[in-house]
Amino acid sequence: MRRVLLLLSLVFATVSGSAAASAGGIAFVLNSAGASISVIDMATQKEVRRIPALREPHHLALSPDGASLLVGDTAGNQIMFLDPNTGQVQKRLPIPDPYQLGFSPDGKFLTVNGLARNQVDIYDAASMKLLKRFPVVATPSHLAYSPDSATVFVSLQDSDKLAAFDLRTMTQRWITPVGRTPAGVLWLNGKVLVADMGTDYIAVVDPATGHVERHIATGRGAHQLFLSPDHTILWVNNRAGGTTESLDAATLTPIRSYAIPGGPDDMDFAPGGKIWITRRWAEKVAVLDPETGSYRTIEVGRSPHGIFLNPRAPSPTVLSRR
Repeated sequence: MRRVLLLLSLVFATVSGSAAASAGGIAFVLNSAGASISVIDMATQKEVRRIPALREPHHLALSPDGASLLVGDTAGNQIMFLDPNTGQVQKRLPIPDPYQLGFSPDGKFLTVNGLARNQVDIYDAASMKLLKRFPVVATPSHLAYSPDSATVFVSLQDSDKLAAFDLRTMTQRWITPVGRTPAGVLWLNGKVLVADMGTDYIAVVDPATGHVERHIATGRGAHQLFLSPDHTILWVNNRAGGTTESLDAATLTPIRSYAIPGGPDDMDFAPGGKIWITRRWAEKVAVLDPETGSYRTIEVGRSPHGIFLNPRAPSPTVLSRR
């Protein structure tokens, strides 16, 4: 009996030590061509397991209450709801072609872009009831909201346009050309920024009219836009050029360019200043130190796309293997 108790205490100590060593949160990386979600220990920067998806997960969004991480499986026609602290699958909801998705700032709406079906769907965020479907031409890609949640802006990649939809009247406000193959969209300082993937610049757009006011050169294949947590730096991933660019968020003047080969796509910000970047064509994630310009590499699945960091999550060692 004493030997059994001793063995149990040793096992408990080992597990506890492992959990303490890996404390620091977990990261979720969507492997679009691998039909899976990599779960990464942020402290050790190692993948600890993979969550199976149906077909093709691309983008994700945290629910307004922080209780669920929504993963859009576009070819699987479903949204997976994950516990952001454990990775447990909470439920699966049939949703047509959920390529890109995002909640409005007030938490009332969820916009889902159907890239393959050429539709923009507006859902009630609480009930997931479809409120409005906007047919569009063509390939709705990324989205951003106005701060008052009155308007959602959607890039239409194959028509070189940006569309604005009024969420109060559920009508289209305008649609206008903004540059070749628009992708990432971001609201910043009263303007809408659009990354034109078929060019080397981002477009600065008047949200009232859709008029393009100017272009800001960032690099070949400007694809996705992100604002630093302190709102002082605009980050642009230039996927075709294999670079990540930092700009002053107030003036949009360039600060520094970083070489991130392998198609830098999405990113998220870790405590301490490190930036995690998915490398779409390299089956890797880069953990960039913006001070030194160096980065560490994490192996993940095929075509890593969306990424979410949860530094408050418990150790990955307690994740269920179901």
